[in-house]
Amino acid sequence: MPISASQVKELRERTGVGMMECKSALEQAGGSLVEAEKILRKKGLAAAQRKASRATTEGSVGAYIHAGGKIGVLVEMNCETDFVARTPQFQQLLKDISMHIAAANPRFVSREEVTSDLIEAEREIYREQAAASGKPPQVVEKIVDGKLAKFYEEFCLLEQPFIKDPEITIGELVSQHVARIGENIRIRRFVRFRLGDGLEKPPSE
Repeated sequence: MPISASQVKELRERTGVGMMECKSALEQAGGSLVEAEKILRKKGLAAAQRKASRATTEGSVGAYIHAGGKIGVLVEMNCETDFVARTPQFQQLLKDISMHIAAANPRFVSREEVTSDLIEAEREIYREQAAASGKPPQVVEKIVDGKLAKFYEEFCLLEQPFIKDPEITIGELVSQHVARIGENIRIRRFVRFRLGDGLEKPPSE
């Protein structure tokens, strides 16, 4: 079916991908914007995977203050060149991720940062909960695996649904930008401050 300029324009606005790639994806998807977006997303993930081994020695530190000064976030995000680090696209991504961290409060960048001791402790809790419900052992382990996947989704930044677009994860958001910008991008570390955290409360009178 013929692809209209308005369809290409809308897909480009949704994804930020070039016009020719948008037109090609729409043709593959038979004119469906939803399917074309999925095609572009898969291509973006593939492109990001090819670039994942590249060194990221440049980048930028982003800061975000939220809730009237009650929450603050610092994020270090790396890329391959200083030129890309200064582009509006990179800086906007850094800002979006900082805002997301303020709202979603992740504990780790990725599941690789979660210690084996913590994973085993969580598994034991889930295992006891499932066993207490009378489930057979083989079902218990499936339940444990499912709950652990939810743990990663809740606490690992790259696996959290993006607050501005819950249809994608933060990891997919980064991958989309890798495909658009053409350089590897890595969220190296972050810290989130909330007013009063870690302070001892005065004794009550």
